[in-house]
Amino acid sequence: MLRAFSSRELFTMARRTGSVPPAGPLARIGLAMVLLGLLAASLGWLLGAPPAAFAGRLVALAGLVAYGLHRRSLTTWILVAMAVGAEIGHDWPAAGVNARVLSLIFLRMIKTIIAPLLFGTLVVGIAGHSNLRQVGRMGIKALVYFEAVTTIALFIGLAAINLTRAGVGVQPPSALPSADVTGRKQSASDVLLHVFPENVARSVAEGEVLQIVVFSVLFSIALATISEARRRPMLAFCESLSETMFKFTNIVMYFAPVGVGAAIAYTVGHMGLGILVNLFKLLATLYLALTAFLLLVLLPIALAARLPLRRFVGAVAEPVSIAFATTSSEAALPLAMEKMEELGVPRPIVAFVMPTGYSFNLDGSTLYLALASIFVAQAAGIHLGLGQQLVIVFTLMLTSKGVAGVPRATLVILLGTAASFGLPEWPILAILGIDELMDMARTSVNVIGNCLATAVVARWEGEFGPVPVEARARSSL
Repeated sequence: MLRAFSSRELFTMARRTGSVPPAGPLARIGLAMVLLGLLAASLGWLLGAPPAAFAGRLVALAGLVAYGLHRRSLTTWILVAMAVGAEIGHDWPAAGVNARVLSLIFLRMIKTIIAPLLFGTLVVGIAGHSNLRQVGRMGIKALVYFEAVTTIALFIGLAAINLTRAGVGVQPPSALPSADVTGRKQSASDVLLHVFPENVARSVAEGEVLQIVVFSVLFSIALATISEARRRPMLAFCESLSETMFKFTNIVMYFAPVGVGAAIAYTVGHMGLGILVNLFKLLATLYLALTAFLLLVLLPIALAARLPLRRFVGAVAEPVSIAFATTSSEAALPLAMEKMEELGVPRPIVAFVMPTGYSFNLDGSTLYLALASIFVAQAAGIHLGLGQQLVIVFTLMLTSKGVAGVPRATLVILLGTAASFGLPEWPILAILGIDELMDMARTSVNVIGNCLATAVVARWEGEFGPVPVEARARSSL
């Protein structure tokens, strides 16, 4: 009798034996269908027979579904949904575009989780232990780490675009898409003011993650200073709130494959595959630069921190796949927090470091901004010396901290940079056509970078250890 292993059983068996359980008949049949379908699709494409290619793709997708039925893990089903969504967007683009409402529903449900989850976990983590000195120590360590890593990301982006010179020779297109937003200059006072909430309800409504964190930390410090009798009821409420929101996240994640598949269907449906030809050099430059950042920066950091790489990769797989498909770091935040706690990072560290990193540690977006700003100058035929490029890069390092929560924040920053340094706007509008493809990669790296930062700070604090009991209980459900 065929048995469907749960994702936790798979992980436990892999940890004990170093291998996963052998694939059952359904999985073997599914993988065979995938291989045969891909072969048929490739032959159909080479021979110029669209019906054969279409049939091959359908067989491959059916095989993926069969394999997903065997694995029954969220990561597998998200990957299957991405493949199905790409097929729908390619062959039925109108349906793919209309499916966007499903991805928007998923994003809205995720955004309702963030504010109460952050508030509850931070209050319990800080006021529950009354260890205010640790909070300050964690904050300093996290900020030092954030600034060091994002600075390296800036220089990798700068080096990549100067090596490939992807913007040289770009001609202004005849028709440019609308930016839908306007650039704005960010002064130092604007950046500083943006950190502190003016109205906490407004911060929650507008998704200002950093402002929610600042309010929650100050609230926690105030709560920690009052008597035990008055502190206990609020702590009990916040603990119940955080546990409820983790359960809420588990419920919403059942809809994740639908939302992710719809997001991919929309992207392929309204952009088409031909967009890859346009400005492909810039796209390839970004993906190669992000890959270099992962291998040359984040991987050595993980090794130096002695993190269990296989477990870490397994923990970030689901949040990263959600971030890649939805191009939203916020969509992956609740699940990423839960996975880091299951990995062995204490809840107070997860609750403090990860949301703070969403404003100060956007590695992928920072690298992209350095790369894209110099691309704009190259496309416009404006030569910038090393000193001028460094001024732009360090300006970006400041302004990128000041637009957290702003829709299409990287576009806002780029337009503001163009206005500040006298660069034309048309190259920015020209790359909007492939911005979603670039956003998929940079958002995924953002999530990986913040998960790694959380684990590194935990190791730095000497608290990276066994999986907490409550996290084990949640993961077994």
